[in-house]
Amino acid sequence: MKLSCTKENLANALTLVSGVATKNVNLPILGNVLIKAGEQKVEIISTNLELAIVVNLRSKIEAPGSFTVPSRTLADFVNLLSDEKVDLEVKDNELLVVCGKSTTKIKGSPAEEFPVIPAAEGEKGFVVDAADFKKALAQVMPALAKNDIRPELAGMFLGFNQGVVGELVLAGTDSYRLAEKKIKLIQGNDAIKVIMPGRAAMEINHILSLAEGPEAETNARLLVNDNQIVLNYGNVQLVSRLVDGQYPDYTQIIPKGFKTTAEFSTRQMIKEIKAASLFTTTGVNAISMDLNTSRATIGISSTSTQTGEYLSEIEAEITGEENSMLLNHRYVLDGLNNIDTNETVIKIISGDSPCILAPKDDNSYLYIVMPIRQ
Repeated sequence: MKLSCTKENLANALTLVSGVATKNVNLPILGNVLIKAGEQKVEIISTNLELAIVVNLRSKIEAPGSFTVPSRTLADFVNLLSDEKVDLEVKDNELLVVCGKSTTKIKGSPAEEFPVIPAAEGEKGFVVDAADFKKALAQVMPALAKNDIRPELAGMFLGFNQGVVGELVLAGTDSYRLAEKKIKLIQGNDAIKVIMPGRAAMEINHILSLAEGPEAETNARLLVNDNQIVLNYGNVQLVSRLVDGQYPDYTQIIPKGFKTTAEFSTRQMIKEIKAASLFTTTGVNAISMDLNTSRATIGISSTSTQTGEYLSEIEAEITGEENSMLLNHRYVLDGLNNIDTNETVIKIISGDSPCILAPKDDNSYLYIVMPIRQ
């Protein structure tokens, strides 16, 4: 194998794939990236057996071939190179890297030891706006469960054309909070619902973030079957297994009627909750929100035997009854930080029921927080 490319293109490709390549005691080759030079194209590939990322590297091929080298070593080294042409060549089971006046040999392993990336078959195709999809992933990811005790809750629900044709619903819940986002499908009429692993959601968000800019493609293509989801975006492909199982019917916990509704400044509420969080008991993270109809204010308070007490209030437009509830400040902040409108709406039944946070005049996103029972 022998090829040449720019340092920038190689560094970008390695940044995209290196997050997936991880150390594995039983299968050390998973810590490597596969450099695969064919007659027409060069692919940089990494996998952890659950998901794989393939990046097409723009390069000049002198001799086809393939080889694997430790991902982290190659990525860190390439980032230190000068912005010049990089020559890669396999010699005596080592990757020879030549750039400017430097010549380096990196030990690797034969490509035959690298796992084969399965091709998706019988898939249903969809097209989404890349910016919308990236934003939706970021809004829903905080609500995913952080452990695999219930694998389906550690994944993200994707519902294509469920109820509304031309709509993709993304949802996540860890049973303490729930996030749901709806975006338009540009293409694809098949009705299917799947559970995408949280790690795949994170890597897709990473891919779409790195590809931002004036030259970035507008749309992303998704291929889905019963076992896999594939993202094709620009020169990058991600292939991931899906989570087995049935996603819980989360719509049942979305409250339908409310006794109190309030509108407030998103930025100001974030600031007040951050201040209140400094005076909460570790592990409980409880802050109190008191909606006062007559004063048209929301009081935010917290108390801790270690640090002290906090009490403040912000102006709000409140309709309905006076109400109060105890909430986990981390969960509330995760929701508010993903609301990009100047004003947020909170809807409450009582201190014992879930409350809804949503952007004002935007029905595409809602974030539900379960109260802390006293």
